[in-house]
Amino acid sequence: MGMRSNYVNNMIRERCEELQLSDEQLREIMKRLLDNIERGLARDTHAASIVKCFVTYVQDLPNGTERGKFMALDLGGTNFRVLLIELGENMHFDMKSKIFAIPQHIMVGPGKQLFDHIADCLGAFMKEHHIEHECLPLGFTFSFPCVQKGLTKGLLVRWTKGFDCEGVIGQDVVELLEQAISHRNEVTIDVTAILNDTTGTLMSCAWKKHDCRIGLIVGTGSNACYVEKVENAQLFDGDRSKPYVLINTEWGAFGDDGALDFVRTEFDRDIDNNSINPGKQLHEKMISGMYMGELVRLVLVKMTNDKLLFNGQGSDLLFKRGNFFTKYVSEIESDKKGTYASCRQVLEELGLGHATDQDCANVRYVCQVVSTRAAHLASAAVATLINKIQEESVTVGIDGSVYRYHPHFHNLMMDKIATLVTPGLKFDIMLSEDGSGRGAALVAAVAARGHAKTA
Repeated sequence: MGMRSNYVNNMIRERCEELQLSDEQLREIMKRLLDNIERGLARDTHAASIVKCFVTYVQDLPNGTERGKFMALDLGGTNFRVLLIELGENMHFDMKSKIFAIPQHIMVGPGKQLFDHIADCLGAFMKEHHIEHECLPLGFTFSFPCVQKGLTKGLLVRWTKGFDCEGVIGQDVVELLEQAISHRNEVTIDVTAILNDTTGTLMSCAWKKHDCRIGLIVGTGSNACYVEKVENAQLFDGDRSKPYVLINTEWGAFGDDGALDFVRTEFDRDIDNNSINPGKQLHEKMISGMYMGELVRLVLVKMTNDKLLFNGQGSDLLFKRGNFFTKYVSEIESDKKGTYASCRQVLEELGLGHATDQDCANVRYVCQVVSTRAAHLASAAVATLINKIQEESVTVGIDGSVYRYHPHFHNLMMDKIATLVTPGLKFDIMLSEDGSGRGAALVAAVAARGHAKTA
Protein backbone atom coordinates (compact mmCIF):
# COMPACT_ATOMS: atom_id res chain seq x y z
CA MET A 1 0.00 0.00 0.00
CA GLY A 2 2.50 2.63 1.21
CA MET A 3 2.11 6.03 -0.40
CA ARG A 4 -0.67 4.93 -2.70
CA SER A 5 -3.13 4.85 0.16
CA ASN A 6 -3.77 8.59 -0.22
CA TYR A 7 -4.79 8.26 -3.83
CA VAL A 8 -8.45 7.97 -4.58
CA ASN A 9 -9.50 4.83 -6.38
CA ASN A 10 -9.94 5.57 -10.10
CA MET A 11 -13.18 3.63 -10.30
CA ILE A 12 -14.52 5.87 -7.55
CA ARG A 13 -13.41 8.98 -9.44
CA GLU A 14 -15.25 7.68 -12.49
CA ARG A 15 -18.45 6.99 -10.55
CA CYS A 16 -18.34 10.49 -9.09
CA GLU A 17 -17.97 12.27 -12.41
CA GLU A 18 -21.72 12.81 -12.77
CA LEU A 19 -21.68 14.69 -9.44
CA GLN A 20 -19.20 17.25 -10.80
CA LEU A 21 -20.61 20.21 -12.69
CA SER A 22 -18.67 21.94 -15.46
CA ASP A 23 -18.74 25.73 -15.84
CA GLU A 24 -20.70 25.16 -19.03
CA GLN A 25 -23.38 23.24 -17.10
CA LEU A 26 -23.41 25.93 -14.40
CA ARG A 27 -23.91 28.66 -17.02
CA GLU A 28 -26.84 26.71 -18.46
CA ILE A 29 -28.31 26.44 -14.94
CA MET A 30 -27.88 30.22 -14.53
CA LYS A 31 -29.71 30.88 -17.78
CA ARG A 32 -32.60 28.66 -16.70
CA LEU A 33 -32.75 30.17 -13.22
CA LEU A 34 -32.78 33.74 -14.55
CA ASP A 35 -35.63 32.80 -16.89
CA ASN A 36 -37.51 31.33 -13.91
CA ILE A 37 -36.92 34.44 -11.78
CA GLU A 38 -38.20 36.70 -14.55
CA ARG A 39 -41.30 34.53 -14.89
CA GLY A 40 -41.87 34.71 -11.12
CA LEU A 41 -41.65 38.52 -11.13
CA ALA A 42 -44.00 39.06 -14.06
CA ARG A 43 -47.74 39.34 -13.55
CA ASP A 44 -48.72 37.15 -16.52
CA THR A 45 -46.39 34.24 -15.78
CA HIS A 46 -46.23 34.29 -11.95
CA ALA A 47 -49.07 31.81 -11.37
CA ALA A 48 -47.40 29.15 -13.52
CA SER A 49 -43.85 29.95 -12.44
CA ILE A 50 -41.89 27.43 -10.34
CA VAL A 51 -39.58 30.02 -8.75
CA LYS A 52 -42.17 32.26 -7.17
CA CYS A 53 -40.20 35.42 -6.38
CA PHE A 54 -42.61 36.55 -3.67
CA VAL A 55 -42.71 40.25 -2.85
CA THR A 56 -41.72 40.87 0.80
CA TYR A 57 -42.93 44.48 1.26
CA VAL A 58 -39.57 45.29 2.88
CA GLN A 59 -38.41 48.45 1.09
CA ASP A 60 -36.03 50.14 3.51
CA LEU A 61 -32.70 48.76 4.62
CA PRO A 62 -31.31 49.64 8.05
CA ASN A 63 -29.28 52.87 8.15
CA GLY A 64 -27.87 52.73 11.67
CA THR A 65 -30.39 55.14 13.22
CA GLU A 66 -32.61 52.34 14.54
CA ARG A 67 -33.08 52.59 18.33
CA GLY A 68 -35.09 50.83 20.99
CA LYS A 69 -36.18 47.45 22.30
CA PHE A 70 -37.55 44.84 19.92
CA MET A 71 -38.62 41.23 20.05
CA ALA A 72 -38.07 38.58 17.44
CA LEU A 73 -39.38 35.07 16.89
CA ASP A 74 -37.51 32.72 14.63
CA LEU A 75 -39.14 29.56 13.29
CA GLY A 76 -37.54 27.83 10.38
CA GLY A 77 -36.16 24.46 11.34
CA THR A 78 -36.20 21.99 14.17
CA ASN A 79 -35.50 24.72 16.71
CA PHE A 80 -37.39 27.84 17.44
CA ARG A 81 -35.96 30.95 19.10
CA VAL A 82 -37.27 33.91 21.01
CA LEU A 83 -35.11 37.03 21.13
CA LEU A 84 -35.06 40.36 22.90
CA ILE A 85 -32.90 42.92 21.16
CA GLU A 86 -31.87 46.45 22.13
CA LEU A 87 -30.39 48.82 19.59
CA GLY A 88 -28.57 51.91 20.87
CA GLU A 89 -26.08 54.62 19.91
CA ASN A 90 -22.87 53.82 17.96
CA MET A 91 -24.12 50.48 16.58
CA HIS A 92 -24.70 49.27 20.14
CA PHE A 93 -26.49 45.97 20.03
CA ASP A 94 -27.59 43.84 22.93
CA MET A 95 -29.31 40.50 22.48
CA LYS A 96 -30.83 37.95 24.79
CA SER A 97 -32.23 34.81 23.27
CA LYS A 98 -33.45 31.37 24.13
CA ILE A 99 -33.76 28.27 21.98
CA PHE A 100 -36.79 26.02 22.36
CA ALA A 101 -37.04 22.62 20.71
CA ILE A 102 -39.92 21.71 18.45
CA PRO A 103 -40.73 18.04 19.10
CA GLN A 104 -41.33 15.85 16.05
CA HIS A 105 -45.01 15.32 16.96
CA ILE A 106 -45.55 19.08 16.84
CA MET A 107 -43.73 19.42 13.47
CA VAL A 108 -46.28 17.10 11.89
CA GLY A 109 -49.28 17.72 14.18
CA PRO A 110 -52.16 20.19 13.88
CA GLY A 111 -51.24 23.80 13.19
CA LYS A 112 -53.04 25.02 16.30
CA GLN A 113 -50.72 22.92 18.44
CA LEU A 114 -47.66 24.44 16.75
CA PHE A 115 -48.76 28.04 17.37
CA ASP A 116 -49.83 27.23 20.95
CA HIS A 117 -46.34 25.86 21.53
CA ILE A 118 -44.79 29.06 20.13
CA ALA A 119 -47.06 31.21 22.32
CA ASP A 120 -46.11 29.15 25.40
CA CYS A 121 -42.40 29.65 24.71
CA LEU A 122 -42.85 33.36 24.05
CA GLY A 123 -44.80 33.84 27.29
CA ALA A 124 -42.18 31.97 29.32
CA PHE A 125 -39.38 34.04 27.79
CA MET A 126 -41.11 37.39 28.41
CA LYS A 127 -41.77 36.50 32.04
CA GLU A 128 -38.20 35.38 32.51
CA HIS A 129 -36.99 38.78 31.27
CA HIS A 130 -39.70 40.73 33.12
CA ILE A 131 -41.15 42.28 29.99
CA GLU A 132 -44.54 40.56 30.13
CA HIS A 133 -46.24 43.94 30.73
CA GLU A 134 -44.58 45.71 27.82
CA CYS A 135 -45.98 45.67 24.31
CA LEU A 136 -42.88 45.53 22.14
CA PRO A 137 -42.65 45.57 18.33
CA LEU A 138 -41.95 42.03 17.12
CA GLY A 139 -40.41 40.70 13.93
CA PHE A 140 -41.53 37.15 13.10
CA THR A 141 -39.05 35.13 11.04
CA PHE A 142 -41.10 32.34 9.47
CA SER A 143 -38.88 30.51 7.00
CA PHE A 144 -41.38 28.75 4.79
CA PRO A 145 -42.79 29.87 1.43
CA CYS A 146 -45.39 32.59 2.01
CA VAL A 147 -47.38 34.92 -0.19
CA GLN A 148 -47.27 38.30 1.49
CA LYS A 149 -50.17 40.70 1.36
CA GLY A 150 -48.29 43.33 3.35
CA LEU A 151 -45.50 43.61 5.89
CA THR A 152 -47.61 41.88 8.54
CA LYS A 153 -49.66 39.47 6.51
CA GLY A 154 -48.21 36.23 5.12
CA LEU A 155 -50.15 33.23 3.80
CA LEU A 156 -48.33 29.89 3.96
CA VAL A 157 -47.98 28.31 0.51
CA ARG A 158 -46.46 24.97 1.55
CA TRP A 159 -44.46 23.42 4.33
CA THR A 160 -40.82 22.43 3.70
CA LYS A 161 -37.91 21.06 5.76
CA GLY A 162 -39.80 18.22 7.43
CA PHE A 163 -42.80 20.26 8.68
CA ASP A 164 -46.33 19.23 7.82
CA CYS A 165 -48.88 20.86 10.14
CA GLU A 166 -52.47 20.66 8.93
CA GLY A 167 -54.74 23.67 8.85
CA VAL A 168 -52.05 26.26 8.10
CA ILE A 169 -51.61 26.25 4.32
CA GLY A 170 -53.41 29.26 2.85
CA GLN A 171 -53.79 30.87 6.29
CA ASP A 172 -52.23 34.10 7.55
CA VAL A 173 -49.56 32.90 9.96
CA VAL A 174 -49.38 36.27 11.74
CA GLU A 175 -53.07 35.96 12.56
CA LEU A 176 -52.57 32.37 13.80
CA LEU A 177 -49.72 33.55 16.02
CA GLU A 178 -51.72 36.50 17.37
CA GLN A 179 -54.71 34.26 18.11
CA ALA A 180 -52.56 31.76 20.00
CA ILE A 181 -51.05 34.59 22.06
CA SER A 182 -54.36 36.30 22.84
CA HIS A 183 -55.96 32.99 23.92
CA ARG A 184 -53.34 32.71 26.62
CA ASN A 185 -54.07 36.20 27.80
CA GLU A 186 -50.64 36.57 29.42
CA VAL A 187 -48.59 38.84 27.18
CA THR A 188 -49.21 41.29 24.35
CA ILE A 189 -47.05 41.87 21.32
CA ASP A 190 -47.21 44.04 18.24
CA VAL A 191 -46.19 42.02 15.18
CA THR A 192 -44.72 44.69 12.90
CA ALA A 193 -43.32 42.38 10.24
CA ILE A 194 -43.24 38.80 9.02
CA LEU A 195 -40.17 37.78 7.06
CA ASN A 196 -38.15 34.72 6.21
CA ASP A 197 -34.57 33.97 7.22
CA THR A 198 -33.13 35.19 3.90
CA THR A 199 -34.60 38.66 4.50
CA GLY A 200 -33.31 38.61 8.09
CA THR A 201 -29.85 37.69 6.82
CA LEU A 202 -29.84 40.51 4.28
CA MET A 203 -31.04 43.04 6.89
CA SER A 204 -28.54 42.02 9.55
CA CYS A 205 -25.66 42.29 7.06
CA ALA A 206 -26.94 45.57 5.56
CA TRP A 207 -26.86 47.06 9.07
CA LYS A 208 -23.06 46.72 8.89
CA LYS A 209 -22.40 46.84 5.14
CA HIS A 210 -24.62 49.21 3.25
CA ASP A 211 -24.02 47.56 -0.13
CA CYS A 212 -25.59 44.27 0.96
CA ARG A 213 -28.18 43.37 -1.70
CA ILE A 214 -28.52 39.58 -1.37
CA GLY A 215 -29.42 37.38 1.60
CA LEU A 216 -28.66 33.68 1.22
CA ILE A 217 -29.31 30.65 3.38
CA VAL A 218 -27.40 27.40 3.01
CA GLY A 219 -28.54 25.45 6.05
CA THR A 220 -31.38 22.98 6.61
CA GLY A 221 -32.86 24.52 3.47
CA SER A 222 -31.58 26.80 0.73
CA ASN A 223 -33.13 30.04 -0.44
CA ALA A 224 -32.22 33.63 -1.23
CA CYS A 225 -33.73 37.10 -1.36
CA TYR A 226 -32.40 40.15 -3.15
CA VAL A 227 -33.10 43.83 -3.71
CA GLU A 228 -35.12 44.36 -6.90
CA LYS A 229 -36.20 47.54 -8.68
CA VAL A 230 -39.88 48.21 -8.01
CA GLU A 231 -40.65 48.46 -11.74
CA ASN A 232 -39.51 44.83 -12.22
CA ALA A 233 -41.70 43.54 -9.37
CA GLN A 234 -44.97 43.59 -11.28
CA LEU A 235 -47.02 42.05 -8.48
CA PHE A 236 -45.95 44.61 -5.88
CA ASP A 237 -48.95 46.70 -4.83
CA GLY A 238 -47.23 48.72 -2.07
CA ASP A 239 -45.42 52.07 -2.16
CA ARG A 240 -44.19 52.45 -5.73
CA SER A 241 -42.62 55.83 -5.01
CA LYS A 242 -39.72 54.02 -3.34
CA PRO A 243 -37.21 52.58 -5.83
CA TYR A 244 -36.69 49.08 -4.41
CA VAL A 245 -38.41 46.12 -2.78
CA LEU A 246 -36.95 42.89 -1.44
CA ILE A 247 -37.88 39.74 -3.36
CA ASN A 248 -37.93 36.31 -1.69
CA THR A 249 -37.01 34.06 -4.63
CA GLU A 250 -37.93 30.69 -3.05
CA TRP A 251 -35.34 29.20 -5.37
CA GLY A 252 -35.44 25.88 -3.49
CA ALA A 253 -38.24 24.89 -5.87
CA PHE A 254 -36.14 25.56 -8.97
CA GLY A 255 -36.07 22.37 -11.06
CA ASP A 256 -39.44 21.09 -9.91
CA ASP A 257 -40.52 21.30 -13.59
CA GLY A 258 -37.54 19.29 -14.86
CA ALA A 259 -35.16 22.23 -15.44
CA LEU A 260 -32.41 20.49 -13.44
CA ASP A 261 -32.95 16.96 -14.73
CA PHE A 262 -29.90 17.26 -17.00
CA VAL A 263 -27.64 17.37 -13.93
CA ARG A 264 -29.61 15.29 -11.41
CA THR A 265 -28.26 11.82 -10.59
CA GLU A 266 -29.74 8.53 -9.38
CA PHE A 267 -28.74 9.65 -5.87
CA ASP A 268 -30.80 12.84 -6.19
CA ARG A 269 -33.77 10.83 -7.42
CA ASP A 270 -33.44 8.45 -4.48
CA ILE A 271 -33.35 11.36 -1.99
CA ASP A 272 -36.42 12.87 -3.59
CA ASN A 273 -38.44 9.63 -3.80
CA ASN A 274 -37.87 8.99 -0.10
CA SER A 275 -38.53 12.54 1.10
CA ILE A 276 -41.74 13.79 2.69
CA ASN A 277 -42.34 16.10 -0.33
CA PRO A 278 -41.47 14.09 -3.48
CA GLY A 279 -41.09 16.19 -6.65
CA LYS A 280 -40.74 19.41 -4.66
CA GLN A 281 -37.74 21.62 -3.72
CA LEU A 282 -35.42 19.73 -6.08
CA HIS A 283 -32.77 22.49 -6.20
CA GLU A 284 -32.76 22.68 -2.39
CA LYS A 285 -32.34 18.90 -2.19
CA MET A 286 -29.06 19.16 -4.14
CA ILE A 287 -27.64 21.87 -1.87
CA SER A 288 -28.95 21.96 1.65
CA GLY A 289 -27.87 20.40 4.91
CA MET A 290 -31.06 18.43 5.32
CA TYR A 291 -29.98 16.17 2.44
CA MET A 292 -26.21 16.46 2.01
CA GLY A 293 -25.22 13.69 4.44
CA GLU A 294 -27.82 11.35 2.99
CA LEU A 295 -26.50 12.02 -0.54
CA VAL A 296 -23.02 11.00 0.62
CA ARG A 297 -24.46 7.89 2.32
CA LEU A 298 -26.24 6.79 -0.87
CA VAL A 299 -23.01 7.11 -2.88
CA LEU A 300 -21.05 5.18 -0.22
CA VAL A 301 -23.68 2.42 -0.13
CA LYS A 302 -23.56 1.99 -3.89
CA MET A 303 -19.77 1.80 -3.87
CA THR A 304 -19.75 -0.64 -0.98
CA ASN A 305 -22.19 -2.88 -2.84
CA ASP A 306 -19.92 -2.65 -5.88
CA LYS A 307 -17.01 -3.74 -3.65
CA LEU A 308 -15.09 -0.50 -4.22
CA LEU A 309 -15.22 0.44 -0.53
CA PHE A 310 -14.67 -1.34 2.81
CA ASN A 311 -13.81 -4.53 0.91
CA GLY A 312 -17.54 -4.81 0.19
CA GLN A 313 -18.31 -5.06 3.94
CA GLY A 314 -20.82 -2.37 4.92
CA SER A 315 -22.66 -2.09 8.24
CA ASP A 316 -26.28 -1.96 9.39
CA LEU A 317 -25.79 1.67 10.36
CA LEU A 318 -24.39 2.65 6.97
CA PHE A 319 -27.27 0.92 5.20
CA LYS A 320 -29.94 2.75 7.19
CA ARG A 321 -31.44 6.00 5.86
CA GLY A 322 -30.51 9.22 7.60
CA ASN A 323 -27.58 7.77 9.52
CA PHE A 324 -24.85 9.73 7.78
CA PHE A 325 -25.26 13.23 9.25
CA THR A 326 -24.34 16.33 7.28
CA LYS A 327 -22.00 17.41 10.10
CA TYR A 328 -19.94 14.28 9.29
CA VAL A 329 -19.19 15.79 5.88
CA SER A 330 -17.69 18.93 7.46
CA GLU A 331 -15.77 16.87 10.02
CA ILE A 332 -14.29 14.49 7.44
CA GLU A 333 -13.25 17.35 5.17
CA SER A 334 -11.58 19.13 8.09
CA ASP A 335 -8.86 16.47 8.40
CA LYS A 336 -5.47 17.67 7.17
CA LYS A 337 -4.30 16.16 3.90
CA GLY A 338 -3.04 12.62 4.40
CA THR A 339 -4.56 12.31 7.90
CA TYR A 340 -7.88 10.71 8.72
CA ALA A 341 -8.59 11.15 12.45
CA SER A 342 -12.11 12.62 12.04
CA CYS A 343 -12.89 10.31 9.16
CA ARG A 344 -11.98 7.24 11.23
CA GLN A 345 -14.06 8.48 14.14
CA VAL A 346 -17.12 8.90 11.91
CA LEU A 347 -16.61 5.50 10.26
CA GLU A 348 -16.26 3.86 13.67
CA GLU A 349 -19.51 5.45 14.84
CA LEU A 350 -21.07 3.84 11.77
CA GLY A 351 -19.66 0.40 12.56
CA LEU A 352 -16.99 0.63 9.87
CA GLY A 353 -13.91 0.26 12.10
CA HIS A 354 -12.40 -2.08 9.47
CA ALA A 355 -11.85 0.83 7.00
CA THR A 356 -8.33 1.19 5.58
CA ASP A 357 -6.51 4.46 4.85
CA GLN A 358 -7.44 3.90 1.21
CA ASP A 359 -11.13 3.69 2.24
CA CYS A 360 -10.75 6.92 4.21
CA ALA A 361 -9.24 8.71 1.19
CA ASN A 362 -12.17 7.47 -0.91
CA VAL A 363 -14.82 8.47 1.64
CA ARG A 364 -13.34 11.93 1.92
CA TYR A 365 -13.35 12.23 -1.86
CA VAL A 366 -17.07 11.40 -1.99
CA CYS A 367 -17.77 14.03 0.69
CA GLN A 368 -15.77 16.62 -1.27
CA VAL A 369 -17.60 15.88 -4.49
CA VAL A 370 -21.05 16.21 -2.90
CA SER A 371 -20.27 19.36 -0.88
CA THR A 372 -18.44 21.00 -3.80
CA ARG A 373 -21.43 20.40 -6.05
CA ALA A 374 -23.66 22.07 -3.45
CA ALA A 375 -21.30 25.06 -3.23
CA HIS A 376 -21.15 25.37 -7.02
CA LEU A 377 -24.94 25.23 -7.40
CA ALA A 378 -25.32 27.89 -4.70
CA SER A 379 -22.61 29.97 -6.43
CA ALA A 380 -24.30 29.78 -9.83
CA ALA A 381 -27.56 30.92 -8.27
CA VAL A 382 -25.87 33.81 -6.41
CA ALA A 383 -23.98 34.85 -9.57
CA THR A 384 -27.33 34.93 -11.40
CA LEU A 385 -28.62 37.48 -8.86
CA ILE A 386 -25.41 39.56 -8.85
CA ASN A 387 -25.55 39.77 -12.65
CA LYS A 388 -29.24 40.72 -12.51
CA ILE A 389 -28.73 43.45 -9.89
CA GLN A 390 -25.86 44.93 -11.94
CA GLU A 391 -24.43 47.22 -9.28
CA GLU A 392 -20.67 47.66 -9.36
CA SER A 393 -20.24 46.22 -5.88
CA VAL A 394 -22.55 43.88 -3.99
CA THR A 395 -22.17 42.19 -0.63
CA VAL A 396 -23.89 38.82 -0.21
CA GLY A 397 -24.97 38.07 3.36
CA ILE A 398 -24.95 34.32 4.07
CA ASP A 399 -26.16 32.24 6.98
CA GLY A 400 -26.89 28.60 7.62
CA SER A 401 -25.13 25.63 9.15
CA VAL A 402 -23.59 24.29 5.92
CA TYR A 403 -21.96 27.62 5.01
CA ARG A 404 -20.99 28.29 8.63
CA TYR A 405 -19.43 24.93 9.51
CA HIS A 406 -18.15 23.42 6.29
CA PRO A 407 -14.39 24.08 6.11
CA HIS A 408 -14.22 24.96 2.39
CA PHE A 409 -17.68 26.23 1.45
CA HIS A 410 -16.75 29.92 1.62
CA ASN A 411 -13.65 29.53 -0.56
CA LEU A 412 -15.43 27.29 -3.06
CA MET A 413 -18.14 29.94 -3.42
CA MET A 414 -15.75 32.89 -3.69
CA ASP A 415 -13.83 31.16 -6.50
CA LYS A 416 -16.85 29.95 -8.42
CA ILE A 417 -18.88 33.17 -8.18
CA ALA A 418 -15.81 35.07 -9.44
CA THR A 419 -15.76 32.76 -12.50
CA LEU A 420 -19.48 33.22 -13.19
CA VAL A 421 -20.21 36.93 -12.59
CA THR A 422 -20.13 39.49 -15.37
CA PRO A 423 -16.53 40.78 -15.62
CA GLY A 424 -16.11 44.08 -13.79
CA LEU A 425 -18.73 43.46 -11.10
CA LYS A 426 -17.25 43.26 -7.61
CA PHE A 427 -18.76 41.15 -4.86
CA ASP A 428 -18.04 40.04 -1.34
CA ILE A 429 -19.55 37.38 0.92
CA MET A 430 -20.09 37.95 4.62
CA LEU A 431 -21.30 35.62 7.31
CA SER A 432 -24.45 37.00 8.85
CA GLU A 433 -24.15 37.29 12.59
CA ASP A 434 -27.43 35.78 13.57
CA GLY A 435 -29.53 36.97 10.68
CA SER A 436 -32.84 35.46 11.52
CA GLY A 437 -32.82 36.99 15.00
CA ARG A 438 -31.07 40.32 14.60
CA GLY A 439 -32.55 40.71 11.11
CA ALA A 440 -36.10 40.21 12.36
CA ALA A 441 -35.53 42.86 15.01
CA LEU A 442 -34.09 45.20 12.37
CA VAL A 443 -37.11 44.74 10.09
CA ALA A 444 -39.31 45.53 13.11
CA ALA A 445 -37.06 48.50 13.95
CA VAL A 446 -37.06 49.89 10.42
CA ALA A 447 -40.84 49.51 10.33
CA ALA A 448 -41.02 51.31 13.68
CA ARG A 449 -38.69 53.99 12.27
CA GLY A 450 -41.22 54.39 9.45
CA HIS A 451 -44.11 54.66 11.95
CA ALA A 452 -42.20 57.30 13.90
CA LYS A 453 -41.85 59.45 10.77
CA THR A 454 -45.52 59.20 9.90
CA ALA A 455 -46.69 59.55 13.47
